Amino acid sequence: MRETDQIERTFIYKIADQEWEYDQIYKLNYETFVNEIPQHQVNEEEILVDKFNDENRYFVCLQDKNLIGMIAIRDKRPFSLDHKLPNLDSYLPETKGICEIRLLAVKREHRNTRIFYGLVAKLTEYCHENNYTIAIISGTTRQIRLYKHIGFIPFGPLVGSDEAKFQPMYCTWESVAKVVRPDTHISSATISVLPGPVEIKPVVRNTFSECPISHRSEEFHQRFIETN
Repeated sequence: MRETDQIERTFIYKIADQEWEYDQIYKLNYETFVNEIPQHQVNEEEILVDKFNDENRYFVCLQDKNLIGMIAIRDKRPFSLDHKLPNLDSYLPETKGICEIRLLAVKREHRNTRIFYGLVAKLTEYCHENNYTIAIISGTTRQIRLYKHIGFIPFGPLVGSDEAKFQPMYCTWESVAKVVRPDTHISSATISVLPGPVEIKPVVRNTFSECPISHRSEEFHQRFIETN
């Protein structure tokens, strides 16, 4: 086993729900969107609490009690892009389930690793469970290539300031799933060596809830042929 594999196994992906997690979210938010991308003003506390903090749901990557990366989602209108781009819906496919992804940040020493994909995979799983069909983002122009790689489509003009330019983009979860499958992320729960119970994925639970077919039926016979 490679050393990088051993390190990566210690990562846990989850929805933030602890006070110490939020403390580190605000610090990473500051490091990324004040120090690195000059989108907000400097302050003495060196923390940045997002204006939609109470509505955000944060997905985080942890190593022990250290926050490695984060990404946030919210579904309440108006979105931040509504304030930056008039007639936002005119750029988007028609849908009833839309959410906005914001505040993607990964610590410098963990970039160009699977951390980003782990966060997106966890987020994708959540969106499937909550019937979101389209997600929009204001993607920093520094990472347009990465966003396009996982299925995001640019639309509209650039927004933001001269110091921090962002490209409005959207994706469907079908396009993201081609690159980042929900089952590729590291477990969101503490690893257990006991024989059970084990975590059951939503797609498996849904399959169990379907009516079984008889092994004597034509449908079963056809499926059997297709598997060979």
